[in-house]
Amino acid sequence: GIRTLGRLKQELQITDASLKDGKAEIPRYRAMYLDSSLKENSGLALQKNKSFRSLVRNMKTVEDNDFEIPGELDNILRGYQKQGFLWIKTLKANGFGGILADDMGLGKTLQVIAFLLSEWKESGENPGRPWLIVCPASLVYNWKSELERFAPALPVYTAAGNVKEREELLKRVEARGKGVVITSYDLLRRDILLYEKMSFACEVIDEAQFIKNHSTQASRAVKQVSAGFRLALTGTPVENRLSELWSIFDFLMPGFLFAYGRFREELETPVVTGGDEEAAERLHRMIRPFVLRRLKKDVLTDLPDKIEKNMVAVLEDEQSSLYDAHVQRLLAVLSKQTEQEFAGKQIQVLAELTKLRQICCDPGLLFEGYAGGSAKMQLCLELIRNAAEGGHKVLLFSQFTSMLERLKQALVKEDISFYALDGSTPKLKRLELVESFNKDETQVFCISLKAGGTGLNLTAADIVIHFDPWWNVAVQNQATDRAHRIGQQNVVTVYKLIAKGTIEEKIVSLQEKKKELADKILGGEEMGMASFTKEELMDILRV
Repeated sequence: GIRTLGRLKQELQITDASLKDGKAEIPRYRAMYLDSSLKENSGLALQKNKSFRSLVRNMKTVEDNDFEIPGELDNILRGYQKQGFLWIKTLKANGFGGILADDMGLGKTLQVIAFLLSEWKESGENPGRPWLIVCPASLVYNWKSELERFAPALPVYTAAGNVKEREELLKRVEARGKGVVITSYDLLRRDILLYEKMSFACEVIDEAQFIKNHSTQASRAVKQVSAGFRLALTGTPVENRLSELWSIFDFLMPGFLFAYGRFREELETPVVTGGDEEAAERLHRMIRPFVLRRLKKDVLTDLPDKIEKNMVAVLEDEQSSLYDAHVQRLLAVLSKQTEQEFAGKQIQVLAELTKLRQICCDPGLLFEGYAGGSAKMQLCLELIRNAAEGGHKVLLFSQFTSMLERLKQALVKEDISFYALDGSTPKLKRLELVESFNKDETQVFCISLKAGGTGLNLTAADIVIHFDPWWNVAVQNQATDRAHRIGQQNVVTVYKLIAKGTIEEKIVSLQEKKKELADKILGGEEMGMASFTKEELMDILRV
């Protein structure tokens, strides 16, 4: 008993003076740890008062807490997502922060949206303070579109645009005292003086591994924001990367994992270099109540065998203006043509459409020496990075071999391993690559559409990324089925990357509506010599 007491005294930083006094104050976030330490040492008879007991009970029986799931999401949320929602609500109710570390594709965004919607309703649509979501730049728009889709009642603002626009937006939000503000790590860092003047009811950081290095400016910035409740999301495992874990907890509940020096000395170094199991168990017991991680295989019964998700990229600056200029030029040409002339020139028209689709992917495919950015490239790399860190294997498809070349160069820079396959890869070599990929640690398999159609059994992959949407849905599905087929033990997550406000968005909505026009267009292997009228085409171009 005495030894345990000695250890607890040290771990909970209880001073000699307070022991003499018979009273020690410890932070709320130590309650669960204290409780589990006492359970193992029955020799210690301690009085636990009512509020301590109810706090511990509250945290342990998350499912019994009677938080109401917002009605409009009740049929949408899967079972484990409802538990995630209850867990977030429980943390907040008890004054804690936490890490929702569900695997990629399990819907962390949706669980957070359910939480925000429930807070909105409970406050009578007037929470008094706004909420802040910080994520990588390439995901800002996805947050916005998911919020608009699942919680249209919530006012949503993106703090993007130029400095002045961002400043005005934040002033407006502060005056209203409600709504969800979404911004990127980079912009938060630049605007931190504006944010420091504000107070948020909650701050959610997405892809929390962004702050894994606690000395970076982005890391400091998220910690400077004043927020009542803090939540971190990450799809990558945290428990093994100890300094990263420290940094995230330093954001959630400063002091919980001590000052970094002490953490390194007592936990990180013994665990990492010495393989000290007692230290590892102690750390695990401390963080257990505040980290929720489910893997796909843990919730298989809750999942369909394929999860599909459209990911939206917003074209900016040079990419956006090149796209618009091209559309205007094409519309001007079309508007002058008679139906007869149009019918005779379909080949040229199709060539122009292909150019537009290339600009959506990356203007560098079309313009020698283009040095601007590509929104989809950023988004794609973000997804691949997260997948690789989470130990997933990815199939990456594009119709443009030149696009795959660019992606491959980017993967080399990122130090992510890959195989690649296009129409020119000989049959035998293909089989070798496929076999290797299914067995080894290679993270990405890049496949051009023309090559990927047949005879590839790539069941090692559980994430499929379509870099560009294809006119022909059947061929696109066939490509997805390279991973999603017999022998696949995992749930496959399929991401389709779509450039917002472009012809790509139109292609996808046509596919989803499967209207007659879509059938006409989808008649051909590619878009073929499809029989559509000039008006129909102009409609596709005007987004």
